[in-house]
Parts: sequence; C-alpha cells; structure tokens
Amino acid sequence: MWDFVSGEILAFDKPLHWTSFDVVAKVRYNLCRLLKTKKLKVGHTGTLDPLATGVVIICTGRKTKMIESLQYDVKEYIATLQLGATTPSYDLEKEVDKTYPTAHITRELIEQTIPLFLGEQWQVPPVFSAVQINGKRAYEFARKGEKVELRPKLLKIDEIEVLAFDHEKMQLTIRVVCSKGTYIRALARDIGERLDSGAHLIALRRTRVGSTKIEDCITIDDFLKQLNEENTRSNEVR
Repeated sequence: MWDFVSGEILAFDKPLHWTSFDVVAKVRYNLCRLLKTKKLKVGHTGTLDPLATGVVIICTGRKTKMIESLQYDVKEYIATLQLGATTPSYDLEKEVDKTYPTAHITRELIEQTIPLFLGEQWQVPPVFSAVQINGKRAYEFARKGEKVELRPKLLKIDEIEVLAFDHEKMQLTIRVVCSKGTYIRALARDIGERLDSGAHLIALRRTRVGSTKIEDCITIDDFLKQLNEENTRSNEVR
C-alpha cells in the first residue's frame, strides 16, 4: 500500500510529447483527488524533453526532500541522430536549417570519432533550453529570434557506444551514460561537427536514472488504473 504523504518515489515511462511537468501535474491532480486534499508536494528529479521518452522519477510528500540528491544520479540514453543536417533546436522541434556533405562518413570514421566524447567534456547548452539567463529561460529568447550566448558547462560521459549505423539513411544510434546536465541534443550537434558534417537528434529514450531502469517504470495509464483499484478497495473496506 502506498503512502503518498509520508512519501513515495515513483518511476514513470514518460510518453512522447509530454513535458516532465505534465507528468508531475497528472500525478498530483489524481493523488489530490484520491486523498481528498487540495495540496500535496510532488516533483520530478530531472527534466526530460517533450520529444524524448523514458525514465522520469517522481517524488511525493516528504520524499520530495530527496529530489536534489537524486538529481545527481547518472543517466543512460539511447539516441538516434540524423547526420548531414542541423536544426536550430538540435532536434525535431524546429525544421532543418542547413544540410552538409555526408559522402565521407563511414562506419569506420564513426567508430573512431565516438570514443573522443568519453570523459569530461565542456558542452555549450542548446539555445532552446531551460538554462537561465538574467532570470529568463534561454528558450524564451530563442523563440523570439533573439541571440543569446550560453556558457559551456563541464559534464562527464562515462560510456558511449555505437549501436547501429544506417549508411543509406545516414542515421546513427548510440547509447550514452552521462552526468547530470548533459544535453543529448547538444551532443548530437557536437558529433556532427566532429564528423565534419552536421547532425540533429531524431529520437531519444532515457533508459536509466541511477539504478532505476526502464523495465522498472510504470506508464501513466497503468498508474491511474492502480490508483482507481486502490480507491475501490478502500471504499469497500469502509
């Protein structure tokens, strides 16, 4: 039996096009209805882009105090990159703005290039990101067409490997294990540059946060179903 006030740590498989806050809002709304309360602390331990799916950790009640420490857990991603083209957002949020030659890109070149991203890296975050500049989010400036300069941040990539390369489509799939604050969209940009071409992200799935794997996660629909069953059992007992 759950105790959402004392606190629970819940692992969700975030759907495509949902923000991390959408997950928080959905969970909070349904828990408040179940508990017949207007307020309940609910928060997530790390943002996942709307165009990504996978592990999002939600804390409730008193366990929201653990959010800050849980944010430092390593993350694992499976990412698919489209080589030879870039977008302003480094993913599919914006349309392609430039194309680049790809005739020189081979599996061998990719296998030589990918290991260069192991270890500590300085990474410039995407302008379409939630990084704060003078009290505003970077994306607020970017969506107005205003230029912003973001400072590079130090991060660490513990593991990175090639999972697949479709030479005909010029699509590369990689697995990445990295530290807090790593933008896989920005990594896609940097890989494209290292390959003397361009690249942007076309698919992203977060498969692990700390020791929580995607197999440990529950969907929003299944969670709501379990809540309804729990509510029904409680009413029957009364």
